[in-house]
Amino acid sequence: MYKTRKIKHGVLACICLILLGSLPCCWGRFVVEKNNLRVTSPGSVRGIYECAIGNFGVPQYGGTMLGSVFYPKANQKACNTFQDSDITWKNKPGGIPIFLLADRGDCYFTLKAWNAQNAGAAAILVADDRIEPLITMDTPEETDAQADYLQNISIPSALISKELGERMKKELSKGEMVSINLDWREALPHPDERVEYEFWTNSNDECGPKCESQLTFVRNFKGAAQILEQKGYTQFTPHYITWYCPEAFILSQQCKSQCINHGRYCAPDPEQDFSRGYDGRDVVVQNLRQACFFKVAKENGKPWQWWDYVTDFSIRCPMKEKKYTKQCADLVIQSLGYDVRKIDKCIGDIEADVDNSILKAEQEAQIGNGSRGDVTILPTLVINNRQYRGKLDKGAVLKAICSGFEETTEPAICLTRDMETNECLQNNGGCWQDKAANISACRDTFRGRVCHCPIVQGVKFIGDGYTHCEASGALRCGINNGGCWKGSKDGRTYSACIDDHKNGCKCPPGFRGDGVKECEDIDECKEKTACQCQHCSCRNTWGSYECSCSGNLLYIHEHDTCISKDSNREVSWGIMWVIVLGFALAGVAGYAIYKYRIRRYMDSEIRAIMAQYMPLDNQGDVPNHLPQGSV
Repeated sequence: MYKTRKIKHGVLACICLILLGSLPCCWGRFVVEKNNLRVTSPGSVRGIYECAIGNFGVPQYGGTMLGSVFYPKANQKACNTFQDSDITWKNKPGGIPIFLLADRGDCYFTLKAWNAQNAGAAAILVADDRIEPLITMDTPEETDAQADYLQNISIPSALISKELGERMKKELSKGEMVSINLDWREALPHPDERVEYEFWTNSNDECGPKCESQLTFVRNFKGAAQILEQKGYTQFTPHYITWYCPEAFILSQQCKSQCINHGRYCAPDPEQDFSRGYDGRDVVVQNLRQACFFKVAKENGKPWQWWDYVTDFSIRCPMKEKKYTKQCADLVIQSLGYDVRKIDKCIGDIEADVDNSILKAEQEAQIGNGSRGDVTILPTLVINNRQYRGKLDKGAVLKAICSGFEETTEPAICLTRDMETNECLQNNGGCWQDKAANISACRDTFRGRVCHCPIVQGVKFIGDGYTHCEASGALRCGINNGGCWKGSKDGRTYSACIDDHKNGCKCPPGFRGDGVKECEDIDECKEKTACQCQHCSCRNTWGSYECSCSGNLLYIHEHDTCISKDSNREVSWGIMWVIVLGFALAGVAGYAIYKYRIRRYMDSEIRAIMAQYMPLDNQGDVPNHLPQGSV
């Protein structure tokens, strides 16, 4: 009933489509994703071991977790709750986290993890019950096993070998403390400054809790994904799984209802019922439409708009409301400013007996390459060519993507509140803090807390971050007065803060002290550094002093001396009289000069006139020559 086809690179993809309405089953080269487990004590077990990351819970990608192993005397397979026992592993202040060691068997891996989490365990280690290569602990597929708790598992889980489990149990039975460190720092490679990741998904929204969690993840993760993509930190590609119909059944009604392009690309019936609702071919076409939208958006330089389309389509065009149609999809495409005709051209003729270039490439991409195994389950996230394991949750996935960057090269979004580890909540993480100004050097990151002097309102604090941080720069006095002393009294305010960081904190004139914790008022009167003149009296004030003179004397601060108020007044009037007399003398002198010059001028004019009509005494006789013919 099943038939295989050869796919590129000679890899046989045993992909089958079970007819008669059951789920498709797949076989492929599945890679078990692992992380390191370091046993630090006792010495007989000390070493580094591999453990398989469970496909549920929240692995601490990029970080480590230290804990102590506990193996219960009863309920050793953790298939029952620990509520009826006196056992509790809830971490207390100063206590080391507890890792529950449980045996494999009798119940789902997820149920073991859920019971361990409810009892307060920080992680669960499941010891294999057979000697075999490590496997991936996955969530149950059966419909009756889809309990609500599956999406609420938050502790990391790991499968360890039977041999390691037995060695731990032996040491625990002797009363030894088994301490281990779970290390996920190298669980994902980080070859360069950009993280490449793929999301294998499906447009189907009628596949139970997995579909619901998948759609919830897309909606919640959209903002972070778009920020990372727009700024060039990541390269994202969506993918869709399809199967082909065995050649012997291409003309059957089942294949026709679940496949397009003559059985080349198929998807299971959403409701597992061929007689009602939407068919598998509807899902394939919508998958293809989403892939084509990504192709066109990428050509427009905006690949991140795929997140908008998928999110809007899931909200506006759900299967339950019978809106899972091309007409509804076209409205969403148009609302995002795209030409529907370009999308339709990419989709092509779904009835033609030819390959579809988009879906053919998707099928070839399913086959594993290098360290990445075949993609056989939905949803699957592949980060830097490694399959992500764990809960499909915004915070968990963002942490995994951030761990794909080299440390110190991660983008700012990896250091935001979304990635907090909450280590700063207890004792401020052991970092410096100024409680009065609510300033702390502790910062939560996805790799754990770091002690780093902060930047507050543009003011940079410098120091080691653990015992000391000090504001620096021109605006330092605006933040908690630069960490310097400041005091107010009697309507006066003094500060020891100086904008120049080199001078640090310095008590202002009139005070002495370290300038940080205190500045003490100097009593200038008592120390006789002020008001030392004769007849002076001194009164100390906060930060300064006041001097006064006895009797009818006036104090001159600049010269630290007392002078008579009356003599001062006499001197002032004397000066005034001198000035008045000076002006009077200047007026008389000016008038005399004026009169003298006027008289000289008048005399010279009179002499000139008289010279014209009267001979002068010093003139000689002038001969009288008369003309001829006169008497």
